[in-house]
Amino acid sequence: MAALIRAKKLSAREALAAHLKQIERVNPKVNAIVTLVPEMAMEAAKRADEAQARGETLGPLHGLPTAHKDLVETKGIRTTYGSPLFKDNIPKEDALIVQHIHQAGAITLGKTNTPEFGAGSQTFNRVFGATLNPWDTTKTCGGSSGGAAVSLACRMLPVADGSDTGGSLRNPAAWNNVVGFRPTPGRVVSPGAAFAWSTLSTSGPMARTVSDVALFLSAIAGPDPRAPLSIQEPGSRFRAPLGRETKGLKVAWFKDLGGVPIDPANLTVIQAQRKVFESLGCIVEQAEPDFTGAEFAFKTLRAWASAQSRGETYRKDPGSLKPTLRQEVEEGLKLTGADVARAEVLHGQLWRKVQSFLTKYDYFILPVTQLPPFDVKKEYPSEINGVQLPTYIDWMKTCWYISIVANPAISVPAGFTDKGLPVGLQIVGRYGDDFSVLQMAYAYEQATKVAGKLPPVL
Repeated sequence: MAALIRAKKLSAREALAAHLKQIERVNPKVNAIVTLVPEMAMEAAKRADEAQARGETLGPLHGLPTAHKDLVETKGIRTTYGSPLFKDNIPKEDALIVQHIHQAGAITLGKTNTPEFGAGSQTFNRVFGATLNPWDTTKTCGGSSGGAAVSLACRMLPVADGSDTGGSLRNPAAWNNVVGFRPTPGRVVSPGAAFAWSTLSTSGPMARTVSDVALFLSAIAGPDPRAPLSIQEPGSRFRAPLGRETKGLKVAWFKDLGGVPIDPANLTVIQAQRKVFESLGCIVEQAEPDFTGAEFAFKTLRAWASAQSRGETYRKDPGSLKPTLRQEVEEGLKLTGADVARAEVLHGQLWRKVQSFLTKYDYFILPVTQLPPFDVKKEYPSEINGVQLPTYIDWMKTCWYISIVANPAISVPAGFTDKGLPVGLQIVGRYGDDFSVLQMAYAYEQATKVAGKLPPVL
C-alpha cells in the first residue's frame, strides 16, 4: 500500500476512504475502533497528497491510515485509558510515538480499544465495552492491545501501535492471527514514563505480516536523550531486507517452563511447528532457561508500578477502579522496601541467566498463550488443565516470563486449533538483537503461509 502511494497509483485519500468504508462495515461487529475522527483524517490525507504533489520528501508510512491504542495520548482526540474517569479526556499534546508515526507520514483516524488502564489481557472496559474476536465473536480477542489486533485482522488498519508489560503486544496478536513484536526496552521510548529505568513495559508495532511490523518499527524506533535506556541506533535499520540464511542456526525449543500449564489445543499446534524450523535447516534442541524467581519478581514489580500509577486514585475512590486492578494496587501498597529489593535482585539474576542461555542458542521458542481464546464474558480464566490460577495474570506466564528478562520477542501466526481459533508462536532473541528476531520470524512466516488468512467475521 505504501509503495502504491509512493508510485502515485493510490492516493492517501483513496487509501483512507477504503479503510473508513471497511470500518463502517465491520467495526460494529467487533467493537475494535472506539473513537473515530474521519474529518480530521480526511484533512490530513488531503495534506499528504498535496505534499507529494509538491515533490516533498515522503516518510516510510506516507499516506497510510492508522489508529492508536487508547492508552496513548493524542492531541485533540479523546484518550480514555478505558476508564470512566477519563471518558471525556482530550489531551493537548501527542505522545512521542504518535509524533514519530506522523513524522513518518501516517494518518490518524482514531483510537483502538484497551482494558481499563491497560490492565489485563482481556479487552473490555466500562466506557466502550468488550472487543470481540473476529474468529469467533463469542470469544475474547486478548489484550491489552486487543482493539489494535482486531483492527488489523479485520483489515480496518494496515499497521497499529500497541504496548506490552505482561504480553499485551503478543497475546492479542496470537489470538487474531496477526503479528505483534515486543522490542528490547529502549528501542521504542517513552520519555515521560514514570519508571524511567524500568524494562518491564514497552511500546511496539503490530501488523499482519513480519515485514509490515519491521516497516512500522522503522518509524517508531530511535534514540531520545530524555529516555535513559534509549538504544542509540536509528529506526531506519529496520527497513533493510529481512531475508537471511537459517541453516545451522541453533534453536532452543521449550520443555515445560517449570510446570506452566498449557492447554492441549495450543500445545498440539505449537509442537507441530518444530519441524518447520528443522526444515529451515535450524538445529533444534529441547532446552529452556531456568525461570526460578520470575513469578515473584514480575508480580512484585508490576504491583509496585500499579500502586505508584493508580494509588492516589485508589485512596480517593477505590470503586473507580475495576476489582482486579484495585486488588493489584492494594498488593502494591502493602509492599515493603525489602520486597522490592528482593524482586530487583531476582530480576537481575534472571536477566543474567537468560542472556547466558542465549549465548548457546540463537533463539528460544515457546508458546505465546497458554490456552485458546476464552468466553468474552469471562474476565480471566481461573484454571488450565485443572491447575488453579489465583490472579488475573496467571494465565499469561508464557508472555511475562519473557517480559521480566526484557529480551525482544515476537508473536507470529502458527496455525489454528481444531475449533478454528488462532494460535501464535513466540520467538525470543538475544537482548538488543531485535532485527535478528524479525529475520527468524520472517523465515518462519514464509515457510508456513499462515499469516494473511481472513477471519470468519469478514
